[in-house]
Amino acid sequence: MDQVFAPWRIEWVERDDKNPDVDCVFCEFPEREDARSNLVLARNGDAVVMLNNYPYNPGHAMVIPDAHGGDWRALDDDQLLAHARLKQRTIDAMDAAFAPDGYNAGENLGGSAAGGSIDDHLHTHVVPRWTGDTNFMPVLSDTTVIVEAVTDTYDRLHDAFSDQDDATVADSGVVEF
Repeated sequence: MDQVFAPWRIEWVERDDKNPDVDCVFCEFPEREDARSNLVLARNGDAVVMLNNYPYNPGHAMVIPDAHGGDWRALDDDQLLAHARLKQRTIDAMDAAFAPDGYNAGENLGGSAAGGSIDDHLHTHVVPRWTGDTNFMPVLSDTTVIVEAVTDTYDRLHDAFSDQDDATVADSGVVEF
């Protein structure tokens, strides 16, 4: 695989251990004090939105039920509705921040065989797409090009969530509905 220079990623790549004090990033990062440094954008009563640390495109976010578990059938109606409503707000925020031409949304269900790196906590990937955003790089050289730093993406999406009706910003920085 060819490599594309991405200097903002070196801190993540060179760290000694991948979250050694964390059992589940989806459970623990939303509870931390600094939402931005943990890529936590927004939450409602039963779900949270986080940016993907390894995005396919700028704005690649995950909508995550608060309930820890890997089976959608274990969620009750309120949890399912909260998750769906937060997906709607995520798409609204992405429309405002990026004006994409479309979206991909999906889950890796069924454990590690489904291809996800976190298989024990449900989450929905929401990826904004633009006409022509898949170019020759992934096809010919097994390389993707991300055109914006994750921190810049965070700021744009955070502002878009903050501008939505009945949004408030907590002391941690997370937008709440």
